[in-house]
Amino acid sequence: MLYFTGDIHGDAERVSKNALSMLKSGDTLIICGDFGFIWDNTKKEQKLLRQLARRKYTFCFVDGTHENFDLLNAYPVVTWNGGQAHKIAENIYHLMRGQLFTIEGKTVFTMGGGEDPEMELDENDDISLHREIPTSQELLSGIAAMEKSGYKCDYIVTHEPPAKTRDFLLLSDNKSLRVTSLGAYFDELSQQVKYSKWFFGSMHIDRFISGNQIALFRNIVAARNRQ
Repeated sequence: MLYFTGDIHGDAERVSKNALSMLKSGDTLIICGDFGFIWDNTKKEQKLLRQLARRKYTFCFVDGTHENFDLLNAYPVVTWNGGQAHKIAENIYHLMRGQLFTIEGKTVFTMGGGEDPEMELDENDDISLHREIPTSQELLSGIAAMEKSGYKCDYIVTHEPPAKTRDFLLLSDNKSLRVTSLGAYFDELSQQVKYSKWFFGSMHIDRFISGNQIALFRNIVAARNRQ
C-alpha cells in the first residue's frame, strides 16, 4: 500500500512505530519534502537512520526547500523502480526531480524543490547557487518523463503546489502572493497531465483542495482512499 504525508523536518515522533502503525511490511510512505533526517550527519541522526532502515516498509521523499544538499547529493544515485533516486538505505530513497517511478504498481511523478518563502531573489542573483530551486534541466527531464508516459500518471508528488492552488490558499489566509516559474510549470503540468491525485507539502496544512489536489502536513493518506 502507498501512503503519503507532508514535511517531517526531522521530527522523530512523526516516524515512530506508533505514528506509523498503519504501515505494514512491504508498504511505502512517500514524504512531500523536507525529510529532515539528512541534515547534520551527527551520531544521533545516523542512529535514527539505522533504526528506520530496520523497518519492514519503505520511506521515500522528494526534497523540499530546507535540505542539506551537500549530504543528500553524496549518496549514490541508483535506478529504482524506473526512476533515478539517491539510495540512503535499502528501504530509504530520495526520489529525484523530474522522475517517473512505478511503485507498488502505481506510476508516481516527482519534482522536489521550491523557493524558500523567506528568501528574497532579485535579477542579479545566481539561481544556480540556490539548489532548492529546480534547474531547467530537471524541469525538462520532467517534461520528457511525462511525454514518454503519454502525459498520464497515477500520482504527482511535489513539495510546492501549482501556482493557482498556492494563490488560492494564500488568498484564503490573507497572505501576499508571489509568482514563481516553478509554480507556473506546475500549472501547465496540471493542465496537460491526466492524474489521479497530486500531493504537496510546502504549505504545512492538511486540506483537500479539490477532488485531486491534496495539501499534506501531519495527515497520512492511503492511496486507495478516494477523497
